[in-house]
Formats: sequence, structure tokens, C-alpha cells
Amino acid sequence: MWTVVYIAPCMEEAEEIQRLLSREGLLVKIKNIGSSSGMPPNSSIEVLVPESEADEAMEIIDSI
Repeated sequence: MWTVVYIAPCMEEAEEIQRLLSREGLLVKIKNIGSSSGMPPNSSIEVLVPESEADEAMEIIDSI
């Protein structure tokens, strides 16, 4: 099961968080909030990790 660990205000920030967590060895995916058709550049984006990695992801995000 995937868990939301961060909601980014834009795609650029979501991709930066995704890169950071991926570098730490976590599985990460991003998902546009509210629309299933494409990802507008300035919409809110969920950053998700597997539930088993959520605590570690939150610690990494909190450290930045």
C-alpha cells in the first residue's frame, strides 16, 4: 500500500522530493491531486512511498 508523505505545491518541488528520497534508496511515485488527465505544471502533487518506508521518508523530508 502506498502512503502520502508530502504534498507539493508544484511539479518541480514534487520531483525534487522524489529525487531526494530515491537517492536514499526509497521507492517513490508522484500523483497529481484532483485530475487524472495529465499533470498541469502548477497543481498540487502527492509524493507517495510504500507504507513500510513512510517513517523513514518523513524523517528525510523533515531533515531538509
